[in-house]
Amino acid sequence: MEIILKEDIIGLGYKNDIVNVKNGYGRNYLIPSGKGVIASESAKKVLAENLRQQAHKLAVLKQNAEEKAKVFEGVALEIPAKVSMTGQLYGSVGAAQVVAALAEKGIEVDRKIVTMRDAKQLGEYEAVVHFHKEVEVKVPVKVVAENPEVLKAPVVEEAPAAPAVEEEIAEEVEEFVEEALDAEEEAAAE
Repeated sequence: MEIILKEDIIGLGYKNDIVNVKNGYGRNYLIPSGKGVIASESAKKVLAENLRQQAHKLAVLKQNAEEKAKVFEGVALEIPAKVSMTGQLYGSVGAAQVVAALAEKGIEVDRKIVTMRDAKQLGEYEAVVHFHKEVEVKVPVKVVAENPEVLKAPVVEEAPAAPAVEEEIAEEVEEFVEEALDAEEEAAAE
């Protein structure tokens, strides 16, 4: 089903895009919520005329988005998170934490325009800020340990079994096997 989007939907498309979606998604969500309309021939003609008339406004919007994107030049984030001894995070780091870290640097953005794959381990990731259909900024995000002393803690290894205990077990196994063989021989002799 072809739908003309009436607003930006991250992961699907931007306002005035014609996208193909499954029938249920279009009829049950996009159209009733006012986020899209069916892309009929007449709707496509109206869209083309509107885009022609709004070309100047769209150019201004793109220019504004490019100006906002300039603020992100050289911005790299380091987000501390609690970790276990193995480096696994307690929880995850996602778009909400990226927006909070940007706010600490004095850069305000809407959480809805930031996408990032959830980070569940320490390491380097990338968040994408979608300002406009053609203007996206990639922000490097480094997830570091909030409690680095936990990572340096020595891991307690299990002590190997004492040789004396192993010998006792081996002797018990031998006695059991001998008894089983003797019982078998007696049964065969009868």
